Amino acid sequence: MDRDIERKLVTILKIVADSSKPLGARVISRFLEEEGIHLTERAVRFHLQLMDERNLTRAVGRQNRAGREITEKGREELGNALVSDKVGMISSRMDELSYLTDFDLDTRQGKIILNVSMLRKDDFAEAMCIAKEAFESNMCVGHLVLTADEGQRLGLLTVPKGMKALGTVCAVTINGILLHHRIPVKSRFGGILQMQNYQPLRFTEIIEYSASSLDPAEIFIKGKMTSVLNVARTGYGKVLAGFREIPIACLKEAESIFKRLEEIGLSGTVVIGEPNQPTLQIPVANGYAGLVVLAGLNPLAAVEEAGISTQNMSLCTMVNYPRLMSIK
Repeated sequence: MDRDIERKLVTILKIVADSSKPLGARVISRFLEEEGIHLTERAVRFHLQLMDERNLTRAVGRQNRAGREITEKGREELGNALVSDKVGMISSRMDELSYLTDFDLDTRQGKIILNVSMLRKDDFAEAMCIAKEAFESNMCVGHLVLTADEGQRLGLLTVPKGMKALGTVCAVTINGILLHHRIPVKSRFGGILQMQNYQPLRFTEIIEYSASSLDPAEIFIKGKMTSVLNVARTGYGKVLAGFREIPIACLKEAESIFKRLEEIGLSGTVVIGEPNQPTLQIPVANGYAGLVVLAGLNPLAAVEEAGISTQNMSLCTMVNYPRLMSIK
C-alpha cells in the first residue's frame, strides 16, 4: 500500500483508539487537521471503509450515521505499524512537550508533563504504599501526583473498567521549565543508574532517545532491571535516570532554577556536572555540562518490583500544575 495512505490510516487508527466512544468521519477529520493532515469528511469515509475491510475498525450505530471503534486486530496493527517512523519518536515527543510546557515558577501556574500508569483497582492501595517509599526517598521528580478512577479521563485517556490511574510528574517537565527560561537542553539517553549509599555511582545500561521508538524507562521497568525499593530502604541498588546536557553559559541560572523547583515539590536532579568534564563517567560535548535527572516512573518501578503489574505511559499528557496533589 502507498506509504502516504498507510500513514493516514495509522493516524486515523490512533485517533479512534484514543477515543472513549465511537467517532464519525466529521470528528475524525477535525482531529486530523490538528495533526497537520488535511482530509475532507468524504476522504475520511473512504479511509474508514478500507480499515473496515481490513478488520481494523468496526462500525457502530446506524449505517448512515455510524461511528467507528477500534478492533483487537486494529490495536495490534497500531502497535506494529510504520516502525521505521517510530525510531527517534521519543526524542521528538520530548522536544514537542518541552516546548508546550508553560509552567511559571513565579505564579506556579501553567502546564507540566505527566506520565500515566494504570493499575488494577484492587491493587491500587497496596501499590501506593510501595510507591510512597520511592517518593519519600526522593527517587523521582518531586512528590506531586494526580489520580483518576475508572471511567474518568486523565488527559486523552479514559481509565478502563476495573482500573485506576496514577499520574506522576515526567522528568521532561524539567526540560520544559529550563526552555521556558531560555535554557536549551539536549536529552541524550535514559538509563539504569547505580546508587551507592544514596549517591549516584555510574550508569550500567543506557538507551539513546534518538535511536528508540519507546521510552527507555518503560523498557527497563518491564525488564525488571531496577531495584528502586532497595535503594529507598538501604541506599544501594539501581534506579531509572536520564542524561541531559546544558550549555555552560546557562549553568548558574539552571542551578538557581533547580533550587526553586525543589522548594515547590518538583525536584529530581541528581547530578550537575562540571563544565566540559565527564559526568558519572559519561563524556559531554565541548561547551556543555552534564545533567543527570531521576525518572518520574521510579515509584512505578518499585511497584513492579513488588510483583504488582502496571501499564506505564511516559510523556502521556499535560495538566495544569494546580491540579496536582502531594503524595503525602
